[in-house]
Amino acid sequence: MEERYFTIGMAGHIDHGKTSLTKALTNVETDRLKEEKERGISIELGYAPLNLEAGVSVSVVDVPGHERFIRQMIAGVAGIDLVILVVAADEGIMPQTEEHLEILQFLGVKRCIVAISKMDRVDEVMLELVMDDIKERLSRTVFHEAPYVTLDSLSRTGIDELKKLIGTELQAMNFRDAYGSFRLPIDQVFTIQGQGTVVRGTVYEGVVRKSAKLLLLPEGVPVKVRQIQVHHEEREQARAGQRTAINLGGIERTAVKRGDVLVDSDHFLVTDTIDVALRVIGRKFAPLKQRTAVRIHIGTSEVMGKIVFFDRKELEQTPDEVLCQIRLDDKIVVRRGDRFILRRPSPMETIGGGWVIQPNGSKYRFGYETIDMLRHHQQGTPQDLIIDALNKSMLLEQQQLMQQTSLDEITLIETLKQGLASNVWMEIPRHGYSLGKTFIKLKDELLARLQQFHEDFPMRIGMGKAELIQSMSAAYPRPLLQYSLNLLMEQNEIKQSGQFVACALFSPHLPKKWRARMEQIVGTLEKDGFEAKKWEEYFTGSPLPKAEIAELTAYLVESGQAYRLREDTIIHHSAFEQALNQLRQQTGPSFDLKQAKDILNLSRKYMIPFLELLDGLNYTRRSEDQRHWMEDKT
Repeated sequence: MEERYFTIGMAGHIDHGKTSLTKALTNVETDRLKEEKERGISIELGYAPLNLEAGVSVSVVDVPGHERFIRQMIAGVAGIDLVILVVAADEGIMPQTEEHLEILQFLGVKRCIVAISKMDRVDEVMLELVMDDIKERLSRTVFHEAPYVTLDSLSRTGIDELKKLIGTELQAMNFRDAYGSFRLPIDQVFTIQGQGTVVRGTVYEGVVRKSAKLLLLPEGVPVKVRQIQVHHEEREQARAGQRTAINLGGIERTAVKRGDVLVDSDHFLVTDTIDVALRVIGRKFAPLKQRTAVRIHIGTSEVMGKIVFFDRKELEQTPDEVLCQIRLDDKIVVRRGDRFILRRPSPMETIGGGWVIQPNGSKYRFGYETIDMLRHHQQGTPQDLIIDALNKSMLLEQQQLMQQTSLDEITLIETLKQGLASNVWMEIPRHGYSLGKTFIKLKDELLARLQQFHEDFPMRIGMGKAELIQSMSAAYPRPLLQYSLNLLMEQNEIKQSGQFVACALFSPHLPKKWRARMEQIVGTLEKDGFEAKKWEEYFTGSPLPKAEIAELTAYLVESGQAYRLREDTIIHHSAFEQALNQLRQQTGPSFDLKQAKDILNLSRKYMIPFLELLDGLNYTRRSEDQRHWMEDKT
């Protein structure tokens, strides 16, 4: 089963027990700074690994609760999959709890577990009142069905129940896409003596590998990955959903800052003007006038800018989504669909949040024509619509794409050409189109399936091509599988021998576990020459399992290391070749049974099967009582 990676965030008011709960779950103290320990509050983001069942890797982010450190909180929760909302039983919902709830919803976090901490400080009546208050508040949010757990971190009461809840919630979630282009928004930068610049962050998408060449955006500085760590353990790679630290070569610490982004391609856009869909907080706030200075938090970046409206002069509390634009003072790295938080710089308060409609906005006229245009972009560009359709169906013909995207034929054909040129998708002849990242994912799975087959059956020349396609046809369309296999052969990543396929560098070999015993048996067979015993007798007293005996037999015969003389007897290739050469050297263009018997001095028990083997291998052709060599003696 594929490893699943998730990041969990701890959110809530200051001193409600987020750090203590993180330690109870992970046995890691996330307050590292001297000031944090002295003041008893979290200032910077803290991270810790959480061990759950096999196949699930979880990072816990402990975010600061104090309102002065809300920027760190936003940077920390920007990449999380699940939030644990910590509410102290002796205080209940507090102002920072409210703001954290708003931020989490604006950032698109869908799943939440409510942890009512410090339960030992209140009686059952008070605990019931606090729980009712929390439920009433969450009833107006996307977290209205969130499960609850009461706990005390110091005594560890409720910790095991919380772990089970986390596992249950994560099982129902899709994990992040590791097959797109790599992107890591940086939230921490530091240096290590003797190693240089190190950055940390949550991998938003894709995979990064050791020694990879990356780009640091928005400056566009090329860097190289020297080392990768996941929770202080060195790894060869890190992938979407994982917290990772990357040691970078080719750049000084002073050239990197929180908010910069590491990527592995030039597909990512650097921009200072973004068109957005904005929703505001559910309570009254001072109206936000046209071109008011605002602070936007997106990914891990925090940038000042001006808000521009096209259908109003100022923004007041409204339940409606507002289509507008943010013109930034500095360039950032964004993609369509990225979430953001909008705050007023003075007085500091959260105004709202939303998502990016168009990463590279332009200057537009005030009026409803612009709003209509933004609404059209909000629904998706032609390329976005095609990508969405192919994400759902993997392989679609042109007519099917027209039906699912509602694009006209001219627009569709032009967009398909553009996507093919930029490798966003690929054309499968006579069958339609599929995303490039789908092929990359399928390629990885095909190679992994073959590699596993080689490990399970090291003596076979490969896996049956039809068997491989059949084993994956429930997950992928057969035309895509066939096309991918052909493409991998063209790229010399796999090879085909008859009906079998194998990884390009694989060669059949004896399994390590049984190699010594098998080599001993083969050695005895070679020593016996034409006096070979029945094949099964070579395994008398041997611990080799029957399945391994069958594999060894097929391996020796198919690789030409032995020849089947009779149904129950095989001979080593050295004995066969010696007899073949001796017979060819001492006969003319043809010979009969008596001549062969005199030359080889073999009994009929071995002589007749050997001559029939020569016929079967096309060394000779029998005509009545004579055998004729199929080629000149050499």
